[in-house]
Amino acid sequence: MSEIRTTAEPRLARAIHAKAAHCGYPAAANFELTPRCNFNCKMCYVHLSKEEQERRGRELTAAEWIDLGRQACEAGVVFLLLTGGEPTLRPDFPEIYRALKKIGLMISVNSNGFLLRGELLELFQNDPPYRINLSLYGVSNETYADLCGIPAYDRIVENIHALRQAGVDVKLNMSLTDANRKDMQAVYETAVKLGVHTQAASYMFPPVRVTGEFGKGFRMSAEEAAQCEISYNRLRMDDEQFLRYAKNLEEGIPNESTDDCEGQVGSEMRCRAGRSSFWLSWDGKLSPCGMLPEPGVNVLETGLQAAWEQVRDRVREIRLPAKCTTCPYRHGCHVCAAMCYCETGSYDTAPDYVCRLTRHSFLLAAEEAAKIGGSHEEKA
Repeated sequence: MSEIRTTAEPRLARAIHAKAAHCGYPAAANFELTPRCNFNCKMCYVHLSKEEQERRGRELTAAEWIDLGRQACEAGVVFLLLTGGEPTLRPDFPEIYRALKKIGLMISVNSNGFLLRGELLELFQNDPPYRINLSLYGVSNETYADLCGIPAYDRIVENIHALRQAGVDVKLNMSLTDANRKDMQAVYETAVKLGVHTQAASYMFPPVRVTGEFGKGFRMSAEEAAQCEISYNRLRMDDEQFLRYAKNLEEGIPNESTDDCEGQVGSEMRCRAGRSSFWLSWDGKLSPCGMLPEPGVNVLETGLQAAWEQVRDRVREIRLPAKCTTCPYRHGCHVCAAMCYCETGSYDTAPDYVCRLTRHSFLLAAEEAAKIGGSHEEKA
């Protein structure tokens, strides 16, 4: 099986984010156009029923989103992600998309892929986005029906092929749960055949924004999530790469990563949230990232620049758990402020679920490395 690229982000983008964080302006924004979705995924952190959405507020209009795009560009934003819910559910999505592109922003789109045909396919073919991040939850209609409530696999695969034929850059994301982890290898192999980047996540955030409950949600045990993490790394790495990965964990060498949600434990936030990027919710609340309902500022009341400055200054005050500073697993742990908050309700409390996931990942990586080393010795 041939390997595909393991990072979806160019060095230039990382350099822009680093400069923005240093200077205090946003390089990237996420516009959450709607909490509505045509799927009902069991682990979703944002999807609301029509009744609950109406109780909480209203979606911003196309004109408001376009104006906020102009304000974002003036504030320094280069990269803009349109997300949801399912953003393409909005009838005015093409209007919003075209207008934001004309402003000069580099637009990516998050989508479940179900509606990306017909007019939308033509839109992206004639005016391509920087990238479409498409969730592929499994390799069968049965898996989709179980996890997402709709047997959508066949249609989505057709749409992916059409997007690729149209020359649109696609990245595949897979959220791993009990309902679809059996399909992990097949999803990866599908990405390889298509020649696209793929990323699997075995950690599922508690959907605090939807349920208000900390540390709960539809997900695997921490140990099962660790097993999936190591199994996925084994899929995408050859023997030499995995041995180097396991050795880095053992020796305490931090792994390079461009993920938005990585932090340096035991100090101030070091991820991009609130430092070089922000999240703007469907009802106009600006926050550091989509997993954090606070600190949130209403941009319609303050304007985007003032909202950004308030959130940025608040983020500078946040500290991650002091307990993490002496943890022997800290260099390989992906804990961030959002994980701490969604697991425990506070930023400075170590999240037990994440601690257990990390410890088990170290153990499994060492065991797998030993197997690889033993196999090589036998061949020699």
